[in-house]
Amino acid sequence: MKATVYIATSVDGFIARENGGIDWLPNGGDAESGEDYGYQEFIDSVDALVMGRNTYESALSFDSWPYGEKPVVVLSSRHVDIPDDIAKIVESMCAPPREVVRRLAERGLKHLYIDGGKTIQGFLNEGLIQRLIITKVPILIGTGIPLFNALPYDVRLRHLETLQFENGLVQSKYEVIVKAAAR
Repeated sequence: MKATVYIATSVDGFIARENGGIDWLPNGGDAESGEDYGYQEFIDSVDALVMGRNTYESALSFDSWPYGEKPVVVLSSRHVDIPDDIAKIVESMCAPPREVVRRLAERGLKHLYIDGGKTIQGFLNEGLIQRLIITKVPILIGTGIPLFNALPYDVRLRHLETLQFENGLVQSKYEVIVKAAAR
């Protein structure tokens, strides 16, 4: 199973404000240029999204469901309210990352989009992420929810490519080579 992270951060490494706010992010691509920063190509390549409850609840607050008909798995140890209009494509699961991957692989899924800070960190800690696509937004927000926290080991990355966009966004793609020995 391939698992990829596609996410934006502030230059200082935050994915959201401390309260979960993402008001500092550009809105869904650049409307004037038609630039979507490779998102459509990426989302078309994945079979399903796996996200944490906070990311899911943030997505519910958008004007429309941002993932179309793509299946979404919400990881939570508590009950997850799923509106009727997305009930056929969204499910809740309470399991550690390795078990989530096993269950989804049994369904024939081959490529997962992993989203949300805690979820990304959990999958990375378990060595389940193969690729990182990180877009740096040219802003410093000073404090917030970091993309990465402490890891039990070093994670070696191979740089694949970096793209710079006219509006100042910089997107880097990395392959996770292999986890290094524990510290």
